[in-house]
Amino acid sequence: MDLKYNTEQKRLILPEYGRNIQNMVDHCLSIKDKDERTSCAYTIIATMGNLFPHLRDINDFKHILWDHLAVMSDFKLDIDYPYEVVKQETNTKPDTIPYSSFRQIKYLHYGKTIPILINKALQIEDEEEKKQLIYMIANHMKRCYSAFNKEGMDDRKIFDDIREMSNGAIKLDESEIKLIEYKEPVAKPTTGKKKKK
Repeated sequence: MDLKYNTEQKRLILPEYGRNIQNMVDHCLSIKDKDERTSCAYTIIATMGNLFPHLRDINDFKHILWDHLAVMSDFKLDIDYPYEVVKQETNTKPDTIPYSSFRQIKYLHYGKTIPILINKALQIEDEEEKKQLIYMIANHMKRCYSAFNKEGMDDRKIFDDIREMSNGAIKLDESEIKLIEYKEPVAKPTTGKKKKK
């Protein structure tokens, strides 16, 4: 099998989709039957959409994908487009699809979901339900932090972080709340000797 470095292959028109999507587009261009070509194009659009599931609620998301397909085919894909796509003459690139950015996350070890859950908890009116959710969030934060920091920690760190992430709205008291202890399983040492039967 003859493998090529990416630097030896043709330049990607829209790198955010990667080499495989571009190869699919190139294959689609080679299909002679228009109906089959159109069906292939819809499959490519579905695959492109799966790469950016967090953007599906954006207005005109599908339209943007079809514009990108036209661009990646160098405007040579002859199919029945469901939208009016950009034309080559306009010489303007359609809007890019932004990558999910981790730069906005202050605490990477907690991930993107924890701040969302904290905001949801603050919106709950039932005090008991809110208290239970905050307790679950704090325990999950402790588990995440324990995986990140093997040296061990106390609950105070989690309470400080959750207070900061909620802009001071959530204040947990060590004397009232005790979080679950998470310990890494200790691997049994192997001697290399087999037991005699």
